[in-house]
Amino acid sequence: MELKEKQVMVVGLAKSGIEAAKLCLRQGACVTVYDGKTAADLQKQLEELKNEELQYILGRQPEEEELSRMDYMVLSPGVPTDLAFIQRGKELGITVCGEIELAAQFCHNEIIGITGTNGKTTTTTLVGQIIQAYAPGSLVAGNIGTPFSALAESAKEKTYTTIELSSFQLESILEFHPHIAAILNFTPDHLDRHKTFEKYVEAKCRIYENQTTGDFCIFNYDDPLCREKAEQLSKRENAPTIAYFSHQTPTKSGIWAEGDQMMADIQGSPMVLAQFSKLQILGAHNEENAMAAALCCLKAGVSVSMITEGLYAFKGVAHRIEPVGNVNGVAYYNDSKATNPDAAIKGLLAMRTPKTVLIGGGYDKGTPYDEWCRLFSGRVRHLILIGATRQDIYDCAVRCGYPADQIEMADTFEEAVQKAAQSAKKGDSVLLSPACASWGMFKNYEERGDIFRELVQNMQ
Repeated sequence: MELKEKQVMVVGLAKSGIEAAKLCLRQGACVTVYDGKTAADLQKQLEELKNEELQYILGRQPEEEELSRMDYMVLSPGVPTDLAFIQRGKELGITVCGEIELAAQFCHNEIIGITGTNGKTTTTTLVGQIIQAYAPGSLVAGNIGTPFSALAESAKEKTYTTIELSSFQLESILEFHPHIAAILNFTPDHLDRHKTFEKYVEAKCRIYENQTTGDFCIFNYDDPLCREKAEQLSKRENAPTIAYFSHQTPTKSGIWAEGDQMMADIQGSPMVLAQFSKLQILGAHNEENAMAAALCCLKAGVSVSMITEGLYAFKGVAHRIEPVGNVNGVAYYNDSKATNPDAAIKGLLAMRTPKTVLIGGGYDKGTPYDEWCRLFSGRVRHLILIGATRQDIYDCAVRCGYPADQIEMADTFEEAVQKAAQSAKKGDSVLLSPACASWGMFKNYEERGDIFRELVQNMQ
């Protein structure tokens, strides 16, 4: 992609859009930034770009003349691809791509791409830590927090960039080509954006769209839809090498579980890679994440001893079943990153105490709660609900047999945490695992988790 003296419109002024604009400027492009919000609503973002030579279109739709002079349109992940002016841009012959595609054009090392509904951040962080020890100078970017555009040009040969990839990021790729790709699982999520589960899965599967012979694509063998997609991919001409991780089934050139042992097929010979009981991260889902990460690292050429050492050293990530305190014999866990029911299921099942006081609710992403709610009886001592979805979750929980008198509504987050503390008994856990996005009450799930952590620490 040659950007020198090209006209580029960057759409969306969130973190990815800001870094995409800066990358385009560094490459000599003439950059126009568009955002539907007004300048008054974007003061912080505009302050970050105040020294850059940019044109702005804010608070209104781009006009035909403004679109017609563009060569490229770069979309931030949060921008729906079906907006009318984006579709018009395509009709005018503008090359439309996402921030991930833009960054990949200027990245000169091997890419490890990780996607799936849940476990992406944990797996990406773990792979990144092991790979950085193996190949110093390797990078970690993407949906995990640092936009790929901020780092891509600094990538060095003989290193790796490990990228967490959301469906939003993958639906706008063109030539993006990870050497190693991993799909962790598929469960319904972001249906407010993708409309159907099939469209959501289709976006995720674009991670291997441009892979060929010599590349690797890793799938969760225990997820039937993952296995189906892997089988379809294996029939494609010039398909990448497929490898599996599994809790249940030994797999050739893959990783699987045998009791407490993580087994790996190393050149046709099974061997013990690690013991699950020595991992510092909780839950069966984190065992899956560890297996996926280990398999990515094996395919990247990392030694068995270095992988084992990295697995045992890993302490997990913030906001994912993160221990944040123990007050009066009650353990508190921040699982704010559980922004959909499947993630919240994994968080609840990871609790080691007999009873859990659960805080749930938030922004409605259009996903059903039934499977999550069916787990409450016998596990959840008390349920505290917040946000726009609280009535929907209440109705679903009662419908699934959970007692209505064990559910409370809270008008504020602080009130929810206070009610949870009052309901918990010595030996219980209090778990913030909302099953919903944070929007409407918080800027993001990180802010929600940070406030929870602070409220718990103030109790001690």
